[in-house]
Amino acid sequence: MNILKAPSEVLKVWNQFDKYPLETLTKAWLSVQKDGPRQRTIEEMIQHRKQYGTSGNCFDLALWLLHEFHDAGIEAYLIGRHLLTSKAHVAVVAIAKNGYRYLCDLGDQWIAPILLDSSSKCFTKKPLEGFFPGANIQLASSDQSCFIKYYRPNGKISSQIYDLRSISREKFIEAGHFSQSSLDKPLCEVRLPLENEIGHWEFYNWRSFISTNDGLYGENPCSSLHEWSHRIHEKTGMDPSIVYTSLQVYTHQSTL
Repeated sequence: MNILKAPSEVLKVWNQFDKYPLETLTKAWLSVQKDGPRQRTIEEMIQHRKQYGTSGNCFDLALWLLHEFHDAGIEAYLIGRHLLTSKAHVAVVAIAKNGYRYLCDLGDQWIAPILLDSSSKCFTKKPLEGFFPGANIQLASSDQSCFIKYYRPNGKISSQIYDLRSISREKFIEAGHFSQSSLDKPLCEVRLPLENEIGHWEFYNWRSFISTNDGLYGENPCSSLHEWSHRIHEKTGMDPSIVYTSLQVYTHQSTL
């Protein structure tokens, strides 16, 4: 039993995004379109999702998730760290009807939102499974920040700090424009339903692999952009022609 699990009204919104990958391919595709790279509006993201099966990076997903929470009458706000830098990461905090806060991070492809408030009788500092693919997590939280430890099957331990203070929409959009205009390496991640768990498939820097509770499993590399486009399409449902164009942009970027 996941004792830090969010209540049903939060999960109902969260689960709408179960098949949405985290990907930096859309921004590469946008960079060669007429209007150029930019932080898209909700309307654009919905249209592109219907047309091409795209989703977006952490800025896209956080803004979209916030919109859906508000549309469902759930209080929520944006959080972020290292804004206007290449290390920027953003997420959403939702406040359930019970008054407690829940971390909702589609950008890191969490399996489920997690309780943040240590004042709740449900809160625990014990490592828990079922929140993050391929790892147990341990949480320590305060009003302004939370510290997450990730315990991997191979014994590796990593950590991350979330700043839980709300950031303004204006600041978020400014940082979003910056992020959408910055190309580094192609990245695509998606939660992968397996027989007994939710795994994690990732394509990063021309490698792909699957993370599970048993460990990390690498896949054979593809020999062409067309092959990579097909593999990414199979895992995410994204239009292979959009993926191919994006990978061409990244290939050109890496030769500059």
